[in-house]
Amino acid sequence: MELWLSAALFLVVAATTALAGIRLWARPRAVLDRLAGAPEAAAWRIPTHPSLAFRDVLARLGAALPTPQKGAAQLRKMLIRAGYYQTHAVWVVQGARVLAGVALALVGAAASRDAAASDRVLAAMFGAAAGAMAPGMFISWRARRRQHRIRRGLPDALDLLVICVESGLGLDQAIAQTAKELETSHRDISRELALVHLELKTGVRRQEALRNLGERTGVADVKKLVAVLLQADRFGTGIAQSLRTHADFMRVQARQAAEEKVAKLGVKLVFPIFFCILPSLFVVTVGPMAVRMVRELLPQLRNL
Repeated sequence: MELWLSAALFLVVAATTALAGIRLWARPRAVLDRLAGAPEAAAWRIPTHPSLAFRDVLARLGAALPTPQKGAAQLRKMLIRAGYYQTHAVWVVQGARVLAGVALALVGAAASRDAAASDRVLAAMFGAAAGAMAPGMFISWRARRRQHRIRRGLPDALDLLVICVESGLGLDQAIAQTAKELETSHRDISRELALVHLELKTGVRRQEALRNLGERTGVADVKKLVAVLLQADRFGTGIAQSLRTHADFMRVQARQAAEEKVAKLGVKLVFPIFFCILPSLFVVTVGPMAVRMVRELLPQLRNL
């Protein structure tokens, strides 16, 4: 009897999981309609994935809240530097702030339920403040990491730009080719260069597209590269020669930064050596002698 019940339960769970997967993720009807040449209206229907329902709830909650124009502009700039270009990203962050603030406030109040009323209020206020600040701190952390990755991939992008321009391509085609070549190794800077190429294709002036690149990334090295390209385009100097000179300058600057880190390494190793390595050396070298002294000298001292 138990065997039959286990088999029936297994079949029910397997059938439910399979049906849910087919309905929510596989969607064979959409595939069959596309292969059979369904009407154009069916092709434009974009199904909403269940995993995006929570994001939609946060976006609606954030859109319903009043947001200052200046604060929304700063948050939008930080989101772009973190790699979130969607228009609803600001609303998602605002909704996440409210939801995290309420959740942490309830957690703080529940954790201090045995304390006094004033302590519970302080714990709830602290949780609400931490929850409201957490999404912004996360976005800032993602922006710093992305800027670091862009800074690391910029020398390779600059070398590719030099090669493409010297081989006879124009600056616009060189930017597009560099974005294509760096899509796997340096995805962030490839995405930024691809956005520059798309702006140029839509009719945006080159100067404005390059300025948008420096403003989006917020990286000082990218802004220097943009300034070099703008000056070369304004004064009519050779793009290839300007890029090569700037590449040599960045290579020297990177070497100097590496030498500076190496020079600081000795000072930074003082505390790890003093607190981690020297105690273990003392234990290995002085430990056996201390044990021997305790075993042999202490009994003799007691006998005296």
